[in-house]
Amino acid sequence: MSARTAPQAATGTQVFLLPDLGEGLSEAEIVEWKVAVGDVVTVDQSVVEVETAKAVVDVPCPYAGRVVALHGAAGETRPVGQPLITIAPPDGGDEPAGHATYREEEQAGSGNVLIGYGTGHGPARRRRRPRLTLAPEPVAEGAAAPVAQRAPEFVAGPSSAPGVPAGAGVGVPAPAGVTADGTAPTGGAAVLVISPIVRRLARDHGVDLGGLRGTGPGGVIRRSDVEAVLATPPDRAARDPHTVDPTPADPGRPLAVADPAPTAHVGLAPADAPDVVIPLTGIRRVIADKLSRSRREIPEVTIWVDADATALLATRAAINAATPATPVSVLALLARICLSGLRRFPQLNAHVDTEGQRIVQSAGVHLGIAAQTDRGLLVPVLRDAQRLTTRELAAALAETTVAARAGTLPPARLTGGTFTLNNYGVFGVDGSTPIINHPEAALLGVGRIVDKPWVVDGQLAVRKVTQLSLTFDHRVCDGGVAGGFLRHVADCVEQPALLVANV
Repeated sequence: MSARTAPQAATGTQVFLLPDLGEGLSEAEIVEWKVAVGDVVTVDQSVVEVETAKAVVDVPCPYAGRVVALHGAAGETRPVGQPLITIAPPDGGDEPAGHATYREEEQAGSGNVLIGYGTGHGPARRRRRPRLTLAPEPVAEGAAAPVAQRAPEFVAGPSSAPGVPAGAGVGVPAPAGVTADGTAPTGGAAVLVISPIVRRLARDHGVDLGGLRGTGPGGVIRRSDVEAVLATPPDRAARDPHTVDPTPADPGRPLAVADPAPTAHVGLAPADAPDVVIPLTGIRRVIADKLSRSRREIPEVTIWVDADATALLATRAAINAATPATPVSVLALLARICLSGLRRFPQLNAHVDTEGQRIVQSAGVHLGIAAQTDRGLLVPVLRDAQRLTTRELAAALAETTVAARAGTLPPARLTGGTFTLNNYGVFGVDGSTPIINHPEAALLGVGRIVDKPWVVDGQLAVRKVTQLSLTFDHRVCDGGVAGGFLRHVADCVEQPALLVANV
């Protein structure tokens, strides 16, 4: 992925073009400029934050000097290969004596620009984490507001506690507060915003972030919080749990008298309320295109079976009791079972090459894990998952899920899967007929595990039961292979000891 340079506008001036983002990405939306015209930048300094169809990433500039032009404003989409930023020598004129040699040394490491990882010049860059914009402590009226601070967000994993570390902020010039009009919130309480996407959504719809209660870790305001306010009629905004009541209620007055009776159409917008228009851009557009293509091209079939997961839960409890420092999740055990099934039925670890009129069975299992994030549904991939032990699978799943929700996964980690595991039971549902993640050939879905009556040795008992579903491409196999795989998975869920013979 190399950076290209447009013809120089003046002696020593460099025009940095939006680099090739890889993985078929041809454009990116500018989220936030980190520099302004007149600023002096260094080699590999991050100059702009962009949102691609797969992630929000920082773009490092391979040139050092003074910024003379920014090509594109926040919210504008720029195609790959078009000018992004123009850099001139620090003095703004011809290069002084000795500067040409210095610039040649700088350019020696700027031939390859890899998003988020610098240009190959100098020490390796740390992977970017999402930042929170924190408003400062309240200041006296008329006093100058201090610069807002940003700190990395800790996204809670399966066994981690959420929080924001004290003192971890990095000073970033930004307005104090994040209200819709760019001014500080009138309240004086700290406002936590998880991403520029949330700020832009609030700005576009006139939502005052200073009046919201965040539902994220440490009170972080998420996209869902803003969308909840947009979906709330104005006459109910004061009673919405996401908003802050500006006037505390008098504890002495009866609530039945103070609060008006709910309207007959609870949850519906007023008749004169405008429609909410959400542009189909970024990752939401990619999801829509990919799922539509999957439905158009793949003749999919879904089969399902109920399975008694009591023994699986007992096995997990026994493993974690023996080594509590490295816990194993139910998802990791299900991933191990899928890998065992794909070893027996490799026809499902494949894709159809429509142009070549052939079926390609993959040598390795690149396991995709469906993960719901604030940016939409992502499917990060664990490459060569068959080489991992069950504990390594558990650790990799936890780390990957956290990174996906934080938006720090590179685009390469979101493509190339050969089989997907989808745990939709976390949403409290029993079953589903999911759409295959194109161009894969199959997807295993797992519903919630709940108590149900079950016949055990001729006696009725209460057991932990889950529904397993397999959606497969009928072009790669018939019902015998698909049914055999699903039955193998169900048998291993009910009798985890069967895995010993296959791993």
